[in-house]
Amino acid sequence: MTASSQVKLTQPPANDAADSFAIGNGPLFVVGMWRSGTSLFYRLLNRHPQIALMYEGDLGLFRPLFFPASQKSRWTEHWDFWSGALRRHGIDPNSIPSGIKDFKTAIETVYRAYAGPNAIWGCKSPNYYDRMDMLHDMFPDARFIVIWRDPRDVCRSVSRAGKVDYSWFARRWMFERALFGCRLLRQQYDELVRRKAHVHQVTYEELVNDPTGVMQGVSEFLNLPFDPATASLAGGDHSAIENAAHHEKVKSDRISKLEDRDEVLSREELDRVESYIRLWQDEFRGVWPTIREPLRPGATKPSARQRFADALNYRRILTWDRLRLGIYCYAPMWLLKQYRKLAKKPIPLSRNAAPQAEAEPVTRAS
Repeated sequence: MTASSQVKLTQPPANDAADSFAIGNGPLFVVGMWRSGTSLFYRLLNRHPQIALMYEGDLGLFRPLFFPASQKSRWTEHWDFWSGALRRHGIDPNSIPSGIKDFKTAIETVYRAYAGPNAIWGCKSPNYYDRMDMLHDMFPDARFIVIWRDPRDVCRSVSRAGKVDYSWFARRWMFERALFGCRLLRQQYDELVRRKAHVHQVTYEELVNDPTGVMQGVSEFLNLPFDPATASLAGGDHSAIENAAHHEKVKSDRISKLEDRDEVLSREELDRVESYIRLWQDEFRGVWPTIREPLRPGATKPSARQRFADALNYRRILTWDRLRLGIYCYAPMWLLKQYRKLAKKPIPLSRNAAPQAEAEPVTRAS
């Protein structure tokens, strides 16, 4: 099998259920592992005049904010403090109706307000990689677009991002989060297919090499006329994307072609990624993961002992991440602000947190 043939996808069967998506204008969720091209895809997608997704709003992570004894009365403040979502999108918190105490209502209210009445609403976020089933439970008619990238390139890109100016990617266990997150995303995708949800696949490699063909397929999936503007970054808005060195390319007006760069993974890390790619390709009979280039000769599957140890460690990582988010949702705001002041480095709680700024009214960037 050639490298180019390995990135072609077969789309899941169409959902024959009544399609209320076009009538309701959403929601649409774009999900992929970190550093897999979701930001590039977001910029292209939002160039369509009938689409207005939020950029990593991540409100879908904050279900605990609506549990008893949480900070539900101040959910907008906690949410914005975490990711800067309201500020980055120019949304005035005072424009959000007060008294919202339901998780689903909060998501729909904010996303619809940003998109406006005539555009598809929703969100692009890698952080939904482990909760697409939850989003589907709340929004059975939602559309999902999942972006795949060679797991080696995902881990390489995460490593590079952690070595520049953004400490979120420099956290401990980011390699494990990136590698095993790919498999968890696949598990979530399979669950959507099992439920006969509206789901479409895209690969980063195809998106970069043939943006027109990919976006034509996406337009068909969304029941929208194809707009040639969605195949180019030229003139597209990127105001909601934070200024960081690892976003330099996606904030440009040109789609960067794939290129070979110096290897940043250690020999041990590369061996580990390729061993799991071998395992997963055997499991999925070569259909997944999609890879950009063949595995190195001699790549073998991890031993049962290694798989058990890695699974246990990854479960600990996920438990810690969710516990941290849960504590954050229940902690009083004064304590969170004090934490920020006492932190030795200006590291935001979330990689999207933006500097405090005066909010603008709800609006969609043109």
